Amino acid sequence: MKLRLPALSIMTVLLAAPAFATVVGVNTAAQAITAERIAALPPETQPAWRTYLDRSQAQMAADRAALAAEGAPGDFVPVKMRGDSEKTMPLDRAPEWYATPEARHIADVIISFQTPAGGWSKNQSRDGALRVPGQPWAGDNNSHFAAPGDFDLARDEHWHYVGTLDNDATITELQFLARVITAQPGADSQAYRTAFDKGAAYLFNAQFPNGGWPQVWPLEGGYHDAITFNDDALVHAAELMSDIASGNGDYAFVPEATRQKAAEARDRAIACILTTQVTVNGHRTVWGQQHDALTEQPVAARNFEPDALSSAESASLLVYLMTLPDPSPQVVAAVHDGVKWLHGAALHDVAWTDGGDKAAGRKLIASPGAPDLWARYYVAATGKPIFGDRDKTLHDDVNEISVERRNGYAWFNTAPLKVFKAYAKWSLAHPQAAQ
Repeated sequence: MKLRLPALSIMTVLLAAPAFATVVGVNTAAQAITAERIAALPPETQPAWRTYLDRSQAQMAADRAALAAEGAPGDFVPVKMRGDSEKTMPLDRAPEWYATPEARHIADVIISFQTPAGGWSKNQSRDGALRVPGQPWAGDNNSHFAAPGDFDLARDEHWHYVGTLDNDATITELQFLARVITAQPGADSQAYRTAFDKGAAYLFNAQFPNGGWPQVWPLEGGYHDAITFNDDALVHAAELMSDIASGNGDYAFVPEATRQKAAEARDRAIACILTTQVTVNGHRTVWGQQHDALTEQPVAARNFEPDALSSAESASLLVYLMTLPDPSPQVVAAVHDGVKWLHGAALHDVAWTDGGDKAAGRKLIASPGAPDLWARYYVAATGKPIFGDRDKTLHDDVNEISVERRNGYAWFNTAPLKVFKAYAKWSLAHPQAAQ
């Protein structure tokens, strides 16, 4: 994609800011997908997006009506919220374990928490009690830091992340169900097959016309409506589509029609990845953490997450592209250019450390000979690192943001190293075309 800088983009603010400024910009909120915004698209693209929005709104109404029809819940054990909920759905056990009563109970809990749309919420243990009628499908996913005007403030605190790909939700549930179905074929797994089919249909329905996936579906608004590369949501969805399409291993039970839909969804996701790779001054760079679904430009997420290029998510996208068999010339070019950009973005001779004083917070300090680091975010137009704080201010020096944000967020990473390792072998088979 070509980088088009809107008037309120952080890039515009940064380019105009003096080099010595502590605060170099203010983060701006991502926009929801709306009928008004769709009406501003080229006429030929509007019908598909209107159909998509109508489908989302109808499903949201159906989901809410279904919960209301169940009435007030009786006594139930609240679902334990945990950030590592996927550990309650282990995917690394021996094949025979998935036929045990323990595995079947987890699968039953998974089915009980499947939304009418077919997806699942996040951060919920799946090895506890089954959901009871009237009990919400999602737990308390609200930010404890959100205040009026916060980008992370839910439009409805009682209806937040009800169906999502965030934190590997929905993907992990489907992968677990597939293992249980494979371990016990026949009538005993019919309920799990039905839930799997419904979950696959959820992913088909949630996919954007341009091949991306939102973080939350039915659409919730704000940055949740963006094409979500964050935490590898799109990559994991595309990988699952490939697994389903193959009809191999745990997915041998999947009907041919579903496998065909999965193949088409995967191909559209790859096309989306290629389309959204940011181009600056005629040169391909990498990707943002999330991109507006309609403009395909990088957009902000939470208050401290700017509309900038993201090294970690881009690393995962490049590794994924290198796993594709028989890559197209477009894929090959995207990988070579993305790897080149990551090499140029490396930070040398610095360390990210609290120096043994956690109260003072982590800081970026000079450290000659230290291993290379990459900032989480870079301004696309300049290639310089950028850092945000909870008050929406943007800084070019991570040491100037609050202690809470310095200690509470992964501002630096080494994810590009996995790219370089894969690239060393991949590039031999797919050399860069002559310019």
